[in-house]
Amino acid sequence: MALTLFDTDEYRPPVWKSYLYQLQQEAPHPRRITCTCEVENRPKYYGREFHGMISREAADQFLSVAEGSYLIRESQRQPGTYTLALRFGSQTRNFRLYYDGKHFVGEKRFESIHDLVTDGLITLYIETKAAEYIAKMTINPIYEHIGYTTLNREPAYKKHVPVLKETHDEKDSTGQDGVSEKRVHTFRGPHWCEYCANFMWGLIAQGVKCADCGLNVHKQCSKMVPNDCKPDLKHVKKVYSCDLTTLVKAHITKRPMVVDMCIREIESRGLNSEGLYRVSGFSDLIEDVKMAFDRDGEKADISVNMYEDINIITGALKLYFRDLPIPLISYDAYPKFIESAKIMDPDEQLETLHEALKLLPPAHCETLRYLMAHLKRVTLHEKENLMNAENLGIVFGPTLMRSPELDAMAALNDIRYQRLVVELLIKNEDILF
Repeated sequence: MALTLFDTDEYRPPVWKSYLYQLQQEAPHPRRITCTCEVENRPKYYGREFHGMISREAADQFLSVAEGSYLIRESQRQPGTYTLALRFGSQTRNFRLYYDGKHFVGEKRFESIHDLVTDGLITLYIETKAAEYIAKMTINPIYEHIGYTTLNREPAYKKHVPVLKETHDEKDSTGQDGVSEKRVHTFRGPHWCEYCANFMWGLIAQGVKCADCGLNVHKQCSKMVPNDCKPDLKHVKKVYSCDLTTLVKAHITKRPMVVDMCIREIESRGLNSEGLYRVSGFSDLIEDVKMAFDRDGEKADISVNMYEDINIITGALKLYFRDLPIPLISYDAYPKFIESAKIMDPDEQLETLHEALKLLPPAHCETLRYLMAHLKRVTLHEKENLMNAENLGIVFGPTLMRSPELDAMAALNDIRYQRLVVELLIKNEDILF
């Protein structure tokens, strides 16, 4: 049985924008140009990339081999001062280099020259390619639509209960005059700005973090964020909208707990539910489940006593995958998965799918394996729930996959292949994983 009607929520545009993330992936990689001879008086904090007192012209010749090439030279005009020479945009850029226990050419300080050059190449590449885009990032912010302005709202299932509260005069604890403090922060793993929804590029000090509510934003976006955040949200545990690999590393788990917990709940009481995953749950209650995970993590209560309708739980699981900044089937692996769906020969198709799976980050691959095994079990109850692999592919294709292409028409043309990819993964789950 094929589905002809689809839930409109399956086709919502992604919240998190991939353009700057893609640019970071494309940025030139550092290529150290080593000095073949021993240099006298080489500072102990520099390695073989130090070439001593050579001219700009000599450095330029050394660096002409490739984009991203770099070396360090001592200034001929000012002995004792050092220059980082870097090849970018088919020309050599020269930066005065400093060391005070860490290496720096500007505000950011790095443990190694390699990290400094990596960050510099990313910044140069993105700011060259996307200058106009970056200037307009603060237009159409998502700030009002994410958890920081809604986490304090009353859960939907409690809204009908009148609550009487005794009022007291309380001092604002957000800081002087109620202004929250935002500090420059280094984010481990990919992070997206929670004001403009764009990727926060670079290796270190990619943006600022609110000391009160934990909001993560670009430095330029921080000027647009209201200063009246709620200090009692400072211990919020973000689960939704967090990079999957970052989340599992933080919790030292194989998979995100929201995936494990939702699937266990669905399999314990929902496998026979008609239209499982196709039928939408009440959106306010789905939002409540999201809030519960963000606040309480693995202690979130999603039991039948709290949410009787299993479609609330399936909706929360689909929302988790939709809200991932890097989709479960990652941007890097996406073209190979789409390629597999276009192959007509079954054996070649499975071989290409297997190659595509190898391109996924380990945490993504493990989560996909666990989800496909679950969806295979859903299909075993098709007589009751009316959901076969084709139907689940229709639901999960655009949920697990997003085209890295910015062109809307190209992305739209991929939808049929996205559905087929998920259908093939479900049907061949025992062979592929």
